[in-house]
Amino acid sequence: MREPGTEILNVGSAERMQVLGRAIAAAVDVTDDTFTIALEGELGAGKTTLVGGILRSYGVAGPVRSPTYTLIEPYETPGRSIYHLDLYRLNDPDEVEPLGIRDLLTGSALLLIEWPSRAAGAIPAADLWIDIAYPPAGTEGRQVRITPHSLNGASAVRHIVAAIPELRLLSS
Repeated sequence: MREPGTEILNVGSAERMQVLGRAIAAAVDVTDDTFTIALEGELGAGKTTLVGGILRSYGVAGPVRSPTYTLIEPYETPGRSIYHLDLYRLNDPDEVEPLGIRDLLTGSALLLIEWPSRAAGAIPAADLWIDIAYPPAGTEGRQVRITPHSLNGASAVRHIVAAIPELRLLSS
């Protein structure tokens, strides 16, 4: 059973994952508030590819890599500070405090947090929780479950689905 407001999308390629990222960026831009997106999924599922699509929408050029070793990669763009976090290497939620994530929650900052479950309870509540999963055997692409956890998150989900309705899975 789905949580209220959850949408499940079928994303067939890396290019379509970038399209989804651009739709997410456009949806987030509806608000001037700080916005947090949690990204879960197995290694190689497409979290960083999705982040790349989001960053491209803000004019970030060049390769986008997951900050697995630096943990936080900042991006300054016109109108919004963006922070890409990868918490994969954390062993304990207590390791989050020294990163100073609370200091990033200013103005209209956008936090993109890969592996948020590694910091359970030690990071800000997500406006959107995105789970990327490999589809059942015999099908291609990824299944992307987007669940809102705030009013801004719910608004973003509506904007995303309106922008790319062809990705929506109607039965789940």
